[in-house]
Amino acid sequence: MGCGLEIASAGEFRQALHAGCTPEEIIFAGPGKTDEELEEVIANGIGEIHVESTHEARRIAQISQRLGVRSSISVRVNPGGEAQGGAMRMGGKPAPFGIDEEQLDEVLDYIFAEPALEMRGIHLFTGTQILDYQILLTQYRKGIDVARRVAARMDGSLRTLDFGGGLGIPYFAGDSELDLQRFGEGLRSLMDEIRNDRLFAATEFVIEPGRYLVGDSGLYLMRITDVKISRGKKFYICDGGMHHHLAASGNLGQTIKRNFPIAVVNRLNDSDLEPVDVVGPLCTPLDVLGRSVALPKAEPGDFIGVFQSGAYARSASPLGFLSHPSPAEVLVNDGIMTLIRRRGEYADYERDLCNSVQEAHSPAAR
Repeated sequence: MGCGLEIASAGEFRQALHAGCTPEEIIFAGPGKTDEELEEVIANGIGEIHVESTHEARRIAQISQRLGVRSSISVRVNPGGEAQGGAMRMGGKPAPFGIDEEQLDEVLDYIFAEPALEMRGIHLFTGTQILDYQILLTQYRKGIDVARRVAARMDGSLRTLDFGGGLGIPYFAGDSELDLQRFGEGLRSLMDEIRNDRLFAATEFVIEPGRYLVGDSGLYLMRITDVKISRGKKFYICDGGMHHHLAASGNLGQTIKRNFPIAVVNRLNDSDLEPVDVVGPLCTPLDVLGRSVALPKAEPGDFIGVFQSGAYARSASPLGFLSHPSPAEVLVNDGIMTLIRRRGEYADYERDLCNSVQEAHSPAAR
């Protein structure tokens, strides 16, 4: 819708193009870019590549020279510890993400001397799932400080300053929503401070609010297949689980596992609640999406809904675990339902693979 997209793989680059995003509106970050991925995005005119190491900068330069183009890059900076916060820290400590702030000048020396690279700006992303607007503003101020240092070495102002993502949504009991009003007021004040700074005269300021935009739009639905009691504990056993929604199981980085908002969606008006565990079909004790969660009395065939599932759900889950079918995806827009992905694509892939192997070993093939 004109916002542009940030990607972290060539596969996401292709999805972005398929969705109608132009290459010029796409930025590519991530610590493990392969030569093949870099060549694909450079050949297709990607807007920016965010450099995560000196070695990566050299590889981008070599590929650009071979293709006869000049690549636009920004440097992702791993800042000092004073700009940290959020549910998952991604900077301020030894990390695969970005270039340590204390090593920045060394990397800039190489980039400025390399004609195949056009230095456009910096990317500062230190944490994610932040619900405190003051932490975000502290990080943004740190980004401006680092950007000012880089811009002072450049011939002209920075083209981009990417503050990264980090805007959180409330998942768990006790979470408060991000105060967007105060965040906006603080951000406007921060922009006013640099409005007349010549180093930022032509700078485009970028944020990556993906989770904030789409996280609460998603609902993951499972059907209860069995209800059982084991040594006094009640279980709702479902046809979905951590293989579809790893984040809701707590196995995507949670130290203390807490429940996403969960409901029996066809019994929303029932008030007689009891503590139950909501589990999936996988042969592992990790496959738990609700732990002692208060839910109405349900039966096989009822539906469990996991809210706040629009981000880091299907795409961040081990869909191939035990070869269960992948979930369907349905878009509901203005009351109209559209099937985006049909159920069982992974199983279809396995079937096609088996057919190919059988054909290769058939008497006719031999």
